[in-house]
Amino acid sequence: MHTFLETERLALRPFADTEADVDRLLALNNDPEVMRYINGGLPTSREAVRTGILPTMLTDHRCTGTRGHWAAEDRETGEFLGWFALAPLDQDSPAVAELGYRLNRDAWGRGCATEGARALIDRGFTDLGVQRVTANTMTVNATSRRVMEKCGLTFVRSYFDDWPETIEGSERGDVAYELTRPAWERLGPLAHPRA
Repeated sequence: MHTFLETERLALRPFADTEADVDRLLALNNDPEVMRYINGGLPTSREAVRTGILPTMLTDHRCTGTRGHWAAEDRETGEFLGWFALAPLDQDSPAVAELGYRLNRDAWGRGCATEGARALIDRGFTDLGVQRVTANTMTVNATSRRVMEKCGLTFVRSYFDDWPETIEGSERGDVAYELTRPAWERLGPLAHPRA
């Protein structure tokens, strides 16, 4: 399958409408620790993956000419590690794109989230017409916040949303981060993607 982007250790490829990708996403979304800051670790049904989650991953964005979500695999072993996203907030403009990532626990603590996110950010600014990258997470999700900071994103604000599930730590709210094109240009390329 076509690889969208490669880094030293990762290959990012488009998701496919296959049972194999349904199974991968189902396992990822049913790990309570992976989903701790997303939905409090509640289980996800196969039907929810098939009819809601996977179709989102398969969305092509005409303003960028590509998808907004990619499966992340280990370049050496082909093991599914999770996914990365850089999706435009407006279907008609690539100017503002939201960064996201969700990785299996086996990929935690190895720098994979930072490596993949940096490469996607660089691709967004160099090839996809992105002018500003945004990201958000729960205030208490220190690990995700650190990845954002390592990728050059800076804290913008704290906020409180009315979420459908009450999650431990949600009383502290959420945080928003961003990286603008001028700030990225001052930093220089964050990563050295291979494709």
